[in-house]
Amino acid sequence: MSRKVVITGMGAITPFGCGVDKFWEGLKKGEAAIGPITKYDTTDCKVKIAAEVRDFEVTRYMDVKVAKRMEGFAQFAVAAATEAVEQAGLNMEEEDPYRVGVIVSSGIGSMQAHEREQVRLANGKKIAPLYIPMMIANMASANIAIKYGMRGKNTCIVTACATGSHSIGDAFKAVKYGEADVMVAGGCEAAVCKSGVAGFTALTALSTNEDCKTASRPFDKDRDGFVIGEGSGVLILEEEEHAKARGAKILAEVVGYGATCDAFHITSPAEDGSGAGEAMKIAMAEAGIGPSEVQYINAHGTSTHHNDLFETRAMKYAFGKDAYNLSINSSKSMVGHLLGGAGGVELIACVKAIEDSFVHVTAGSKESEGELDLDYTFKSPKTRDITYAMSNSLGFGGHNASLIVKKYV
Repeated sequence: MSRKVVITGMGAITPFGCGVDKFWEGLKKGEAAIGPITKYDTTDCKVKIAAEVRDFEVTRYMDVKVAKRMEGFAQFAVAAATEAVEQAGLNMEEEDPYRVGVIVSSGIGSMQAHEREQVRLANGKKIAPLYIPMMIANMASANIAIKYGMRGKNTCIVTACATGSHSIGDAFKAVKYGEADVMVAGGCEAAVCKSGVAGFTALTALSTNEDCKTASRPFDKDRDGFVIGEGSGVLILEEEEHAKARGAKILAEVVGYGATCDAFHITSPAEDGSGAGEAMKIAMAEAGIGPSEVQYINAHGTSTHHNDLFETRAMKYAFGKDAYNLSINSSKSMVGHLLGGAGGVELIACVKAIEDSFVHVTAGSKESEGELDLDYTFKSPKTRDITYAMSNSLGFGGHNASLIVKKYV
């Protein structure tokens, strides 16, 4: 027997600042939160810009001793979860801890820990005792559970850039089919470091444009790669009657989730868009809706040549002629690509779009080309009533995830 799943809390740490309000205000303003990299010297580096989280005061969310036992990705996750739990008004003293779970995942874990400890090793020094537990990706979920005493289902899903959306999708299923009453779900990443940026640069995946306003330009004819970002987006997913019983404010309903694999290439999406397109179809089928009922898609929209072209084909594959009635945008145009953290913040953008009847601009993008002939919300935002919003995530390895949220009435 399936149950209705609603969203009762949201938290975000993004390049716009700390909190959902700052994230949404930044998206509505339509200016990119991208700037010169400050975390290391880029003098000899090809890529010199990123979307860094600035003004993050970790002691707002945890004491110094606890913070020292966490790497950046986990700190961001705990901070975002703290905001989400507080908004939801979730009191663990009143909950069965085994009915509250966590799936907040990172696609990489800590590359900084690798960098730091490999230097120590090469110089004949001892590795730090907590190197492994600070580096591994599951520590985001673990530290959230430890902070709140959440003893239910706790996992970490690693599917590259689809990590956050798959985490939310699996949490949705856990609540829908009775494994949990409440799930804390989302993604996080903090890979703006020399090895992280160098790795994506070697793949020719990053933009080499140093104009911070136009470097990330999804679906634009002049796109030349993505801008790496960092942060975390976390949502509280809850069974509807459970939420009502404790008087929680319901923000939206999660109604569909599709997950597929292209089984095509380790970095490129399937060229015909069939893999991602099928994920969208599966999500719509679970939601019990047709293509004409979705108004808005927050696209994966990375600003790479292959992603934007093949995702456009995927949307046409899934929606047919109705693809031309969609309002589409990419939050990555302003906050960069948060990798494992992208799915969480982008679903939050979907919920806020529903709340405010607002589709933010795809900043930095001016003109599309050829097959890229859908409405990508270039140049200016728009006002539109939204009942169903979809968020797409496509990860290296061909991992596809589509989530659908519905206006709650």
